[in-house]
Amino acid sequence: MHKREPHSGPARTALRTGALAAAALMGAAALAAPAAADTPEPVVEDGRTQPVFDYADAVYHEVDIVTEADSDRDGEPDTVRMRIMRPAETDEGLQVPTILEPSPYWAGTHEAQMYDVDLDDDSAGTVPRGRPRAGSAQDMAQAAAEGPEGAGAAAGPSAAGGAATMPNYYDNYFLPRGYAVAQLDSLGTGGSTGCPTSGGDNETQGVKAAVDWLNGRTAGHDPQTGEEVSAEDWSTGDVAMTGISYNGTLPIAAASTGVEGLRTIVPQGAISSWYEYYRDNGGVVAPGGYQGEDADVLAKLVYTREDDQVCDPVIDGVTEGQDRESGDYNDWWDERNYRDDAGDFEASVFLAHGLNDWNVKTDQALRLWESLEDQGVERKMWLYQAGHINPFNLRMDAWLDQLHRWFDHELYGVDNGIMDEPRVDVQKADTEWAAQRDWPGKGTFPVPLGLRPGGEDGDGGLGLGRHHGKPAWEGFTDEGRTTAAEDLVADPATGKDGALVYRTEELPGDVRMSGIPKVTARAAMDGSSPYLTALLVDYGTDTRPTGQVRYDTDDRVCYGEGVPEDPGCTYPSYNVTEESDFKIVSRGWIDARNRWSEEHQRPVVTDKPYRYTWELQGQDYVFKKGHRIGVVLVSTDYDYTLRYPADTEVQVDTKRTSITLPVSVGRQSLA
Repeated sequence: MHKREPHSGPARTALRTGALAAAALMGAAALAAPAAADTPEPVVEDGRTQPVFDYADAVYHEVDIVTEADSDRDGEPDTVRMRIMRPAETDEGLQVPTILEPSPYWAGTHEAQMYDVDLDDDSAGTVPRGRPRAGSAQDMAQAAAEGPEGAGAAAGPSAAGGAATMPNYYDNYFLPRGYAVAQLDSLGTGGSTGCPTSGGDNETQGVKAAVDWLNGRTAGHDPQTGEEVSAEDWSTGDVAMTGISYNGTLPIAAASTGVEGLRTIVPQGAISSWYEYYRDNGGVVAPGGYQGEDADVLAKLVYTREDDQVCDPVIDGVTEGQDRESGDYNDWWDERNYRDDAGDFEASVFLAHGLNDWNVKTDQALRLWESLEDQGVERKMWLYQAGHINPFNLRMDAWLDQLHRWFDHELYGVDNGIMDEPRVDVQKADTEWAAQRDWPGKGTFPVPLGLRPGGEDGDGGLGLGRHHGKPAWEGFTDEGRTTAAEDLVADPATGKDGALVYRTEELPGDVRMSGIPKVTARAAMDGSSPYLTALLVDYGTDTRPTGQVRYDTDDRVCYGEGVPEDPGCTYPSYNVTEESDFKIVSRGWIDARNRWSEEHQRPVVTDKPYRYTWELQGQDYVFKKGHRIGVVLVSTDYDYTLRYPADTEVQVDTKRTSITLPVSVGRQSLA
């Protein structure tokens, strides 16, 4: 287990004294010593800080913080703009910790041109063209908009009733309980200088600088007057970072530096490796819903600083570094792999991720979870049946309670038992929640399922164990450029055309998969597409969650798919469901030229068999009794991969092709 340094400084020392122990024993006590006897103090009851500070009287101010980067190459250090709200009592000597949400979206977004993914040759192209990212500003702002008031992430603090307000729920919930709450413009966006680089080291230095300023280690200046501004009088130096999507990725980047004072991060639907956001096993792969996007497209999307041309050469460097032509892993991507630095994490980590999130895919959280476990970092995780959303919208009361106690424990040192509870909460397909000590659960074991050749209808078998002996070849002709994978999966009879489909018999009992599936295949290819795609499918009629909505008191939908957030909508959300005959549970891709390494391509000789091994996205999923587990092999995945001309021929040796599932419950049902 990582041993973090105790809080330091006069006010922070007070949080670790007998007064705090008394607070835990008595149920209510002061947490820090204010300057004046009549100044309200943070109070804890039942292991939680209480709302004793007046939100309407909050102090609001802004600061430009000096970073260690000069990404716009003007000879001056980049600066990041931070907006802060804190209890009025902090002007009287009270010191408080800070909850910070960094983002590139606070100033809105631009439209950015997507790459054309329908290719006529081997080139992935270097110049974005085609249609703009649909609804880019609205979509990305909505992804960052986490609060019940739904003010919109693109909106900065505004006057309301004489006081500043911030989007999301952190300010109105945590400020009255003794926290400062802040927003930070990532480099190249809003009031910050520097340039956006889609996860580069300069962006990491930008969010790190915010923690440094709150601890007195770097300078800050008033944006209006230029006068130096310090947090020494009101900040304990203890910081939590949180946010969803890019807003949650920046906290992971900051934690990877081991910066002193960053006590915890709470990323939701966040990226831990940018390569795996835009690539997979050497192949160019889009985030779900944004086919044709790449790192340079995103950089252009969020480039909202006042000088809108100085960063053009820097973004050209993003285009070069991402190497869309090959899709290979390189030093540019390695700089953006925060899991490599898991050993430097000093902050604890509370992860939250939707199991149906195909924008920021599940591996971003699950692989980080594994890396943090290897390094002994304190951690907690929520996994839920939803897409790219904040868990607040699913389980408001429980989420706020756990987040509250987590912050109280990590920033105020309250001994409230949060670390003694099960680490992981998982929402099952029936929307019920279960708590468990770790993930994957105890008893999870890799179970190989081998392919059995199909008949004329193309529906092959899938059974326990790997099969050997004389090769048994089956083939398909790629038509993914014209047909979505869902259409190929829907009818197993299409298996002899654009896909190969293999299914188990009806399951005699439930089978729970928890972990990362892996495919091993022996295949030969002839054609222009280099992709092999594996889809793990649940075949069986069922009512499945497809999204979330939230209702007001008149049963009017005020949040949901295609419905703008309503500021008056404060009620919990409900799952939208539909009856379906199948569900794609997981999918994974490999560029056949990268069969040995993500870093280097090797030519594929026409019709020569090669052995391929690649992993699908991690999942926690229950295949129900009476359903069938299916594996579908295609080449082009219409919504994710580059789309080469159709007609690539793929031959698969079914005797030497298998999928390994991490099964925690129901292995006997696969026998």
